[in-house]
Amino acid sequence: MAPLTAYKHPLAFYTLATLIPWGFWLWAGWLSHAENPDMGLVSALGFIGLLAPMLTAFWFMYKSPALRADFWSRFANLRGIRPVYLLLAGLLMPASILLAQAISLAFGYSPDQFTITGSYTFTSGVFPVWFLLIMAPVIEELAWHSYGTDCLRARFSLFTTSMIFAFFWGIWHMPLGAINGYYQSQLAETGWVHSVNFLVSIFPFVIIMNWLYYKTGRNMLVPVVFHITAGYFNEIFATHPDSKVIQTGLLIVFAIAIVLREKDFFFGGRSTGGRSTSVPFPLGG
Repeated sequence: MAPLTAYKHPLAFYTLATLIPWGFWLWAGWLSHAENPDMGLVSALGFIGLLAPMLTAFWFMYKSPALRADFWSRFANLRGIRPVYLLLAGLLMPASILLAQAISLAFGYSPDQFTITGSYTFTSGVFPVWFLLIMAPVIEELAWHSYGTDCLRARFSLFTTSMIFAFFWGIWHMPLGAINGYYQSQLAETGWVHSVNFLVSIFPFVIIMNWLYYKTGRNMLVPVVFHITAGYFNEIFATHPDSKVIQTGLLIVFAIAIVLREKDFFFGGRSTGGRSTSVPFPLGG
């Protein structure tokens, strides 16, 4: 694997990965509120904005044979990964929303939340919602965990890297709230509490996702699976928005637990890449 010091352009990457999507999404948002919006064009602009960070990452990696080789070595290599981390990547987010819904019952919320509705809380233009729930995480993680996270990790501790990226990621999502019918737009209509909860939830989510990413030798499939399960399982149930606030609390507790247990892993300064050899979380034995 290439050392993380080979990932050299965080400022350029994050500037392009923010400004290009913002431009397309604000344009899409303006068009979506027209009297007779062309949803094909709105969807196309939204999708181009989604692709922009991935294409930016690929452009930076294309210029370096070492980074290209590093990308392919990490893309689908599951050898030597402790099964506990694979299980957590696939099951942690579904478990967290189910537990949050169960806790909400004690506060008088309906058990109907456990119903699989077959419908979704938002629209996505001409694209089926299920398509974006799967493809958006894949496309995003091919940017964030091919280049974006590592170019920060080469300079900062894992904890600082996660905080910087979570802050950026929250800002990155904001223009989507302007696109009529999209998830962030629908979220804003439910009230400020749930909008703030979405932004707050990004921080523990990123801590956990990056922990899994570096515990598995920077394997890119792990954050892809973690991200897909987060979006998909938060949509398939009739979840009350307040249960997602409870879920954020659960994720914060889990994130604090892993940070406190593995302080050296999170605060040990810059990394040169590779798989951690530190003791896994209790589920790992």
